[in-house]
Amino acid sequence: MQSYEFLLVIAIILLSTKLLGLISERVHMPQVVGALLAGIILGPSVLGLVEETDFLLKTSEIGVIILMFMAGLDTDLDELKKTGLASFVIALCGVLVPLAAGTGLFYVFFPDAGDPLHFLKALFIGVVLTATSVSITVETLREMGKLKGKVGTAILGAAIIDDIMGIIVLTVVSGMTDPSVKISAVLLRIVAFFVLLGVVGFVMHKLFSQLSSTWHQHRRIAIYGFSFCLILSFVAEHYFGIADITGAYFAGLILCNIMEAREYINKKMTVLGYMIFSPIFFASIGIKTELSGLTGSLIIFSAALLLVAIVTKIIGCGLGAKLMGFSLQDSFSVGLGMVSRGEVALIVAQKGAQAGLIDSHLFPPIVLVVIVTTLITPILLKMFMKDGSDESAVALKTTHI
Repeated sequence: MQSYEFLLVIAIILLSTKLLGLISERVHMPQVVGALLAGIILGPSVLGLVEETDFLLKTSEIGVIILMFMAGLDTDLDELKKTGLASFVIALCGVLVPLAAGTGLFYVFFPDAGDPLHFLKALFIGVVLTATSVSITVETLREMGKLKGKVGTAILGAAIIDDIMGIIVLTVVSGMTDPSVKISAVLLRIVAFFVLLGVVGFVMHKLFSQLSSTWHQHRRIAIYGFSFCLILSFVAEHYFGIADITGAYFAGLILCNIMEAREYINKKMTVLGYMIFSPIFFASIGIKTELSGLTGSLIIFSAALLLVAIVTKIIGCGLGAKLMGFSLQDSFSVGLGMVSRGEVALIVAQKGAQAGLIDSHLFPPIVLVVIVTTLITPILLKMFMKDGSDESAVALKTTHI
């Protein structure tokens, strides 16, 4: 007999994530923190009301695809062109320093015991630390009158490039999980995928540009866009061995500068994600988090990982800004603005778990990093940056990653 318990599970997840999300918002925290806490409370660590099932896994996968598709849609390519080389250097340093430090930290706490995937597991902790989510930073800088200035522009541009670099690193590391596969073959697949992206992107951009001119007559354009996202996600994973979120992100990127289509698709996708799929994804991360497995050494590792997560972004991105001629104060501010990991780190961690590169006992430290870095970033910015408009204000559109 078919069980309909999944209906009750969905209702519990939606109500609890919304309730705790609103409470988080009331105390000036992002709603994602409340959704994570809801998952932890509902999961085996506290109440044990909800357990991970195949249905939840597949539903949360759709949730993460929607999130990455919207991240691509929200990317401002014109802003990326404005910030140019400075943002690239900041993002590059902001990826390399956390990647190296996170890998090294894993080796310090978990010495190699003959696991053939040990190096990749260590490397993946570094990959998680490369992530950046600047939505909280954007709101803080806007309140301080700094969003349209030199520092705000650099942070937004670097965050976009940081995401692209992070996805490429994620793809490479995930593709190396099979010991029989050579890295040259992985890189060849990535090159082939990007060639395909170029061709598909050109064709779809032309097609959606034509549709967008009469989008009010073709409101199905949101369905076309989401279908394109799902197909590209499937092609990336099935035919190229590249994470499906990579396909989703670049599907959004292909459509991001078709203004009418982008705004309409984004509006519809926001409703779809907000209503069901995104809450289930964030709750599923909390459900995966086994707090009962937190031993003394793992608590120490969590604290060390948090410290490394904060310091490496400040040093890496700050160094990149300094190399590009920013003052010491502005360089430090850029580094602070890139500290928050947010939902991006959770997405990367989930892909690592699916690839067998992140064990379940490492989810609590990662969730801790996400929550704490998200909370302290606006506090640090307000402590170390002065309010007021930046002298070098530049008109720009905010980007939500």
